[in-house]
Order: sequence, then C-alpha cells, then structure tokens
Amino acid sequence: MARMSEQPARWTQATVYPDMWADPDDDPRDSEASPEGELATLLDFLSGYRLTLRMKCEGLDAEQLARRSVPPSTMSLLGLVRHLAEVERDWRNWIREDDLLPQLYGEPDGDFHGAVAEQAVVDAAYADLEREQSAMDAELAEHPDLGARLGKDRTSVRELMVHRIEEYARHCGHADLLRECVDGRVGQ
Repeated sequence: MARMSEQPARWTQATVYPDMWADPDDDPRDSEASPEGELATLLDFLSGYRLTLRMKCEGLDAEQLARRSVPPSTMSLLGLVRHLAEVERDWRNWIREDDLLPQLYGEPDGDFHGAVAEQAVVDAAYADLEREQSAMDAELAEHPDLGARLGKDRTSVRELMVHRIEEYARHCGHADLLRECVDGRVGQ
C-alpha cells in the first residue's frame, strides 16, 4: 500500500496552462453565459463545486480513493464523497419540522472511518451522494424564495445555499491536496 508520504511526480492533463486541471476548452465546468439572478448564480456555483469534486476523484481505483492523508487524519477522497452525502442528508434535516432522517453512516466520523478500499463501498458512496444531492435539490426547489425560513431553526434558504457552496468549496480544496498526494495530479 502506498503512503501519502511517498511523493509522486507532479503532473496535469492541461497543455495550455500547466497549472490547470484541464484545458479551458475541455473543462466541463466552464460555460459561455453567466447565470441570471441570485438563485441561478448560487446553483451554478454549487454545481461547479460538485463537479470539481467528481473530477478530482475520477480515474482512481478504490485503494487510491480510500488512501488517507497523514496520521492521525482519517481524510481521504472517498471519505469526502461519503461525508458530503452525509452532509446533504443533514441539510435536509435542517429544513424539516419533524421526522428527522437517520445518519447514513451511523457513528460520528463514520463517513471517513468507513471509507475503505472496496469497490462496493466506492459504488455505494457515489450512489449515496447522487441520491442525497437529488433529494436535497428537490426539497429546496419547492422554496425558490431565498428569504424563506425553514425548519425548526428557521434557517433561510439563502443561508443554506451559501453554506452548501462553502462546504463543497472547502472540501474541494482538501481534494486538491489529497489527489496530488495520491498520484501527483495538480491544477485548478
């Protein structure tokens, strides 16, 4: 098993800008037009960070995805996928009045502790993430007013959207470093 302390050679697939993940013409996150309006802008940023996380994980096998950073951290790319599935579910609980959903992975840090190098775990993590993202998106689509306050804590839709973007952005930063440690791939 490779360790994060073994330094792989740095590389990128980009040819135009060697510090980028992908050339601008090949980057699926780039679009021609800017979104119109606050909600569309927030959704665009969220979508971009979600896609970035997937891009940082693509092309890796189960062992590479589950490879942890430096002890005592339990962080891995697979753990991040599982964590974000858990967080999406938790956000659904924020906007509910009752009937809270159970945690996906049980114990505290179960999302990271259970991120083991098995393809079935990888497949389940991606299925969980897709399902939880879709469910949260559907629930929030019922509340297009960003000023609406939901759940027992009366959290505004705007605050929740900004928090979602912040969570993904922060973990995409972690994913940058984790991916570089796994195989040396660097970039935006």
